[in-house]
Amino acid sequence: MTEILEGPEAIVAALARLGLGEPIAFPTETVYGLGADALDEDAVERIFTLKGRPSENPLIVHVSDPEMARDLVTEWTADAQRLADAFWPGALTLVLNKSELVPDVVTAGGPTVAIRCPAHPIALGLIESLGKPIVGPSANPSGWISPTTADHVAQGFSEEDLLVIDGGPCRAGIESTVLDLTAQEPRILRPGVISHTQIARVLEKEVSYAEHTVGPESGITASPGVLGAHYQPKKSTKLVESADLSDAGVDTYVIAWSVDRVESTAHFSVLASDPEGFARGLYAALHAGDASEASEIWIERPPESTDDREGGSEADSLWSAIKERLGRACR
Repeated sequence: MTEILEGPEAIVAALARLGLGEPIAFPTETVYGLGADALDEDAVERIFTLKGRPSENPLIVHVSDPEMARDLVTEWTADAQRLADAFWPGALTLVLNKSELVPDVVTAGGPTVAIRCPAHPIALGLIESLGKPIVGPSANPSGWISPTTADHVAQGFSEEDLLVIDGGPCRAGIESTVLDLTAQEPRILRPGVISHTQIARVLEKEVSYAEHTVGPESGITASPGVLGAHYQPKKSTKLVESADLSDAGVDTYVIAWSVDRVESTAHFSVLASDPEGFARGLYAALHAGDASEASEIWIERPPESTDDREGGSEADSLWSAIKERLGRACR
C-alpha cells in the first residue's frame, strides 16, 4: 500500500529506500516525481516498470547544484553555467552530452542527458543527503495527469508499495522547460515554466524551438514529455470556448477561468485568470474532474496570447506552455 509521510521521518525513510534501490515519490516545485538513484541502473529500471513508461522516453536527472551536474556530462558549457546561475534551483532542464557515469537506461540509449536542480527544499535535501543525483519523472502512471499533491500520487499508485513524501501542493504546477544545449543554436524541446524570452535574455543569443524531437532513424528523443499521450484524464476531455460554457450538461465537469460557476452543472472548478495561477491549479482541477461523478470534462480555452516566437511576453510564453499541456490532455 502507498504510504504518505511528512517531516524528518519521511526523509529518513526515503533515504533508506533509495539506498535499497526502491522507488519513492518526492515533491518538487513543478510536479511530484518518482525518485531513484540515477546512477543505479536496476533502480532506474524499477521506475520505468512502476510507471509503465516506454523505454524510449528518457528521464530528467535531478541534482543539488552545478557541481553535481558536471560529473554527468562530457562538457559543462559556458551557456550551461550562465543558465544555472540565472535559473537554478528552478524549473529549467538542460540537455547536454552525457558522461559514462550516466546509465543508458536513464537517457533511453541516447547520447544526451537532461538535468535540472529543483527549487524545493525537500527535493534538494533528499539529493544532498543521498549524495547522488536522483531521476524524477512525474509520479503518475505513464500518460495520465501529472500529480501536484501527495494525494494525487497515492491515487495513482494505490496498490503499490510506495513511500510518498508530502511536501504540500506544488507551487508552479506544470513541468520544467527543457532546453537543448547540444545543437548549434540553443533550442527548446518542451515549453514550460521558464520562458523563451528569459532564456534568450540570459544567453544573449537566439533561442529556437525544436520542430521534431524524435530522430528519423534512431527514434530517440532528448526530452521527456514529448512522446505519445501525456497529462490525460481517464474521462473524455475537451477544450471549449467561453461562450459554450452555458451548454454544459448536468454530468459535465467544467474547468473555467472567466466565470465563478456554471448554473447547468454542479461539477465545477475555477482557475485563476493569470497564467501562473492557471498553471498552478490546472492538474489539480483535472484530478478533481477525473474523481468526480461527471462523465466528461470541459476546459475553458485560455485567453488569447501571442506566441513568444513572434514577440510575445513572458506571460504569453507560459500560456503557450499551458496550451501545449492542454492539447495533450484533451482527446
